[in-house]
Amino acid sequence: MASSSGLPSAARCSLLLIAALTLVLSHGAHAYGGSGTRLSYSFYDNSCPSARDIVRRVIQVARITDVRIPASLIRLHFHDCFANGCDGSLLLDDDVSLGIMSEKKAPGNYQSARGFNVVDNIKRVLEIACPSTVSCADILTLAAEISIELAGGPAWSVPLGRRDGTTTNIESAKDLPSPFDSLDILQKKFRNMGLNDIDLVALQGAHTFGRAQCQFTQRNCTAGQEEGTLVNLDAATPNVFDNKYYGNLLQGRAELPSDQVMTSDPIATATTAPIVRRFSGNQKDFFANFAASMIKMGNISPLTGRDGEVRKNCRRVNKKSY
Repeated sequence: MASSSGLPSAARCSLLLIAALTLVLSHGAHAYGGSGTRLSYSFYDNSCPSARDIVRRVIQVARITDVRIPASLIRLHFHDCFANGCDGSLLLDDDVSLGIMSEKKAPGNYQSARGFNVVDNIKRVLEIACPSTVSCADILTLAAEISIELAGGPAWSVPLGRRDGTTTNIESAKDLPSPFDSLDILQKKFRNMGLNDIDLVALQGAHTFGRAQCQFTQRNCTAGQEEGTLVNLDAATPNVFDNKYYGNLLQGRAELPSDQVMTSDPIATATTAPIVRRFSGNQKDFFANFAASMIKMGNISPLTGRDGEVRKNCRRVNKKSY
């Protein structure tokens, strides 16, 4: 999007970052893990300074053959944080010997969550460059931010230092926000994670790009598609991260029912609808709030310090030696 400020690109990015960090503080977010250890913007500066560049390069390669990957990676981060805190538990496969039931089988993830192979590739390269250093939980966090930036959205500094969980929480994963949730249910699920209405409207804005299976849309495959047919969430710019999503909501053209309720639900008038209108009219405002809400979401119950582990393979916990 063209800027009317005349500021150089680097200066605009700096201002956006300052705005995002200010909003994080005003939203009441914190950057502490469960053990009281602080997440840090410089966590890998010495131990793995190339971490972000490696994540970025792998995603760039993946985008060449799969344009959906950026939206898919953001969804993985979202579903990971909402199920068991941001601990990479979503990435674990079943392991009968350890009693691990994969969150991938929860209704909100089964046959729809994707991008796991890209996470595997990122981890493989990181293990060569910096063995046993960068957690899978931090990979998801970095991949989400980089995916947004590559799709034309904001860039922001990501606080890092999360460690990986050694268990899953399938019951929590079964209660992820649903495309058919009413507004009050969505608000409750977000409040349970320490997220408010601004966070709800901003984070739902990730639906400004990507695809959904038609059975989850308002039209529910009534256009004659087979179940599982992909539908662009934003028909105008399906691969670009922008604020056109909010214009769709105001026109009653959201694909997902859980998006449209932010303007159509009776309680939306006094809660989410004004925020939708605000973001529709000001992309810079949306970008700053989205970055702030992503940082806030990324701080949901992280494991830090000596809690958890740094998995060598994101799909399974490390083997213990006795």
